[in-house]
Amino acid sequence: MKGQGENAGEAVRVVVVGGGTAGWMTAAGVAGLLPAACTVTLVESEAIGIVGVGEATLPHLRAYLERLGIDETAFMAATEATYKLGIEFRDFGAIGDRYIHPFGTYGRPLGGVAFHHYWLRRARAGTVPPIGAFSAGVTAAEQCRFERPGSDPNDPTTSFGYAYQFDATRFAPFLRDWAEARGVTRVEGRIVAVERDGDTVSAVTLDDGCRIEGDLFVDCSGFRSLLLGDALAEPWEDWSHWLPCDRAVAVPCASPAGPTEPFTRATAMPAGWRWRIPLRHRVGNGYVYAAGHVSDDEAAAALLAGLDGEALAEPRFLRFRAGRRRRSWAGNVVAVGLASGFLEPLESTSIYLVQAAITALVEHFPDRRVADVDRDGFNAAIDAEYDRIRDFLILHYHATTRDDSPFWNHVRTMTIPATLADKLALWRGSGQVAKYGHGLFLEPSWVAVYLGQGIVPDGWDPRADLPEAGGLDRALGSLARAIGDRVAAMPLHDVALARLA
Repeated sequence: MKGQGENAGEAVRVVVVGGGTAGWMTAAGVAGLLPAACTVTLVESEAIGIVGVGEATLPHLRAYLERLGIDETAFMAATEATYKLGIEFRDFGAIGDRYIHPFGTYGRPLGGVAFHHYWLRRARAGTVPPIGAFSAGVTAAEQCRFERPGSDPNDPTTSFGYAYQFDATRFAPFLRDWAEARGVTRVEGRIVAVERDGDTVSAVTLDDGCRIEGDLFVDCSGFRSLLLGDALAEPWEDWSHWLPCDRAVAVPCASPAGPTEPFTRATAMPAGWRWRIPLRHRVGNGYVYAAGHVSDDEAAAALLAGLDGEALAEPRFLRFRAGRRRRSWAGNVVAVGLASGFLEPLESTSIYLVQAAITALVEHFPDRRVADVDRDGFNAAIDAEYDRIRDFLILHYHATTRDDSPFWNHVRTMTIPATLADKLALWRGSGQVAKYGHGLFLEPSWVAVYLGQGIVPDGWDPRADLPEAGGLDRALGSLARAIGDRVAAMPLHDVALARLA
């Protein structure tokens, strides 16, 4: 436990293995939040490339930047960032379907009953607009408008969240400058040997013979998982039977004429889905697919055919598999990012999982001798994050009527985890969303995907039947108009971006 033992009070020697987004987010986070508790050394090799295609984020990244005192405008300028109000999904529930999963709520609760129950009641009668009309985030996204949300969480016309779409290849260098200015030491080199002392790592040796000792090692070495996977042989839990996409091909293109959209787009494809992420200087594109259902050449051709601007590079291929290590912290090694696990970028969760690991590490930061309570607390928190995100991603595939390709027929009919099956049964019967104390996707997110992909429940909270129908319809209509009027007064997204300059 902290504060006990002969090593209590001594600075913990933290060695981060690997740079990129995960490595430099970790180095910056630990050094920025625990400056007196540790020293931080980061080892990376310029000869080893980074994945660097994750360009869409969740609102939680704003909290990371704010907590470290990083100026939002400086960050956005350095990374060519745009604002992001949510994710648009096309053709997932059925070909021709479209909905936006927003960062924020729908309407406002009444009498302790969530808004969507009242909407379900009147939608059954056919008297209300789509539920997106009751979300300021959805309405602003559809009109390509943006301004920072208001401070009153009970005002549905201004209570929404936002994230960023940015150039991931520029984020790590930005954080590196910030972290080195606060004492992080960067060492250039490729690790050729890992020294173990039982179930812990004591040092790493680089290709130039340099030996680096540490008390706590953070494995940010990507899919290779050099320390946790290779050195400590932590087992891998394979989730590819639920999330069969195992490849991606990515290519940037020139920005087309027209407004810059403040949202990421995901379009279902015959063997997976395609992303579109608008930045200030280009558009990021990619096709996430299952290799058993389409070849690499066919996937690349389909991606290139769907670009709305000139390709700016040759297609780049990635291979991966869905799953996670049985433990993300074993011995004195903490894995962050791809070294810990991988969940495809359908809901832009990769950087969030890095951030969640950093937060959990800070909360469970050890003395020079790691205590079981710290390690166990960290693993419980990260396991819950992975498991809940996994179920949410599976929902996007399984909640479909599509049978037009072998891929969609498989995910539609596959056996899903019991945890997700229970959530679906609860929703279908009563319109209730399963609650949990902490985690990423809360009630509005599940409502967005359930309804967006055609899963309409058989019932709703009976308390939603109490208001008189005519009065409820008038209140709902008034709320939708208030949201529409408020959004219409917002500046266009491109104007908001120009003001940053």
